[in-house]
Amino acid sequence: MTSIVLYCRPGFEKECGAEIQEKAAWLEAFGYLQITKNEGIVFYHLNNPEDGEKIMEKLPLKRLVFTRQWFVTLTDKIELPDYNRVEAIVEELGSEWQYADLRMETPDTNDGKALSKFCRKLAVPLRQALRKKKILTEKNQHEGAVLHALFFSGTEVILGYSLGNNTSPHVMGIPRLKFPSASPSRSTLKLDEAFLYFIPKEERENRLSSGMKAVDLGAAPGGWTYQLVRRGMMVTSIDNGPMAESLMETGQVKHRMVDGFKYEPIKHEIYWLVRETKKREKVNIPDQTPVDWLVCDMIEKPQRVVDLIIRWFTEGYCREAIVNLKLPMAKKYDTVKELLEKLKAALPNCYYEAKHLYYDRDEITVLVKYKVHRDNQR
Repeated sequence: MTSIVLYCRPGFEKECGAEIQEKAAWLEAFGYLQITKNEGIVFYHLNNPEDGEKIMEKLPLKRLVFTRQWFVTLTDKIELPDYNRVEAIVEELGSEWQYADLRMETPDTNDGKALSKFCRKLAVPLRQALRKKKILTEKNQHEGAVLHALFFSGTEVILGYSLGNNTSPHVMGIPRLKFPSASPSRSTLKLDEAFLYFIPKEERENRLSSGMKAVDLGAAPGGWTYQLVRRGMMVTSIDNGPMAESLMETGQVKHRMVDGFKYEPIKHEIYWLVRETKKREKVNIPDQTPVDWLVCDMIEKPQRVVDLIIRWFTEGYCREAIVNLKLPMAKKYDTVKELLEKLKAALPNCYYEAKHLYYDRDEITVLVKYKVHRDNQR
């Protein structure tokens, strides 16, 4: 049976399944779900085998919030022999299709992680054999379909493919980021991954450049501020808690001890300027153009954070924003749909994307930006 296999965070199989079932129905591609709790894998078994490629072609992976990576199955689960596994896989694939890359993958579980060493060892001879048979293109030829080999054990594998222009560039959709020792908290990896995911490589020089201005709401102790500082931005960090001294010493950070929900850029910056200069006359009014970036990782009800983002864009306080929305214990998918619909209705002049990123937990990350670049909004 042809199926779509989707990878998600273990524990979010239900949300991942509900989402693909709904989106596939829009394309009149129907089937049923197979879910194993906490395995991080969802099977959407298709009634019509031809619908697999249709879904891959017409449904952008970026539209799926809870899916990290996906592929269409070429085979059911294959039982491999103890020896000659490479030959068995090559024979199963045949010579009808050619692929641009090979991804050796496992479930995102402890057992799956134990298999990763086996997969790395098998990958080299398997690639060589696939290239010899012209099933895999030569090195540095990246255009075309991607071959996936999902191993459940050393002798159990499912083979499938994804389209090169609609797939994650990472194995299992997981970027491997190194925690920077200079960061004051591990939450820094969430914003680092968000920038890598949401901002195309060719746009990063313009959208994440040195000298830009940013506001970090709920900043302490500074994990997200660190990512802005390391990219050369000037940051206003908003939090009643203390910021890491290492960040304050950079000269790029202004710490404002105020509630993130009450902070208003122009009003509060004038207040601090007056207070710091001890003058109440002839104060130079701060620049009233929008800040380049608003980032927010506050532990708050997601509805409050969405209302906050809507206010910032309605008032023209920022050009782009990346925010984390904490999810409730139940009805996570329904909550996400409601929140994104609210953003869409309230900000028709804005574009948004949402993703349950690898370094997220019970939360999703949302990018919001104006559809047309805006200057001097206020």
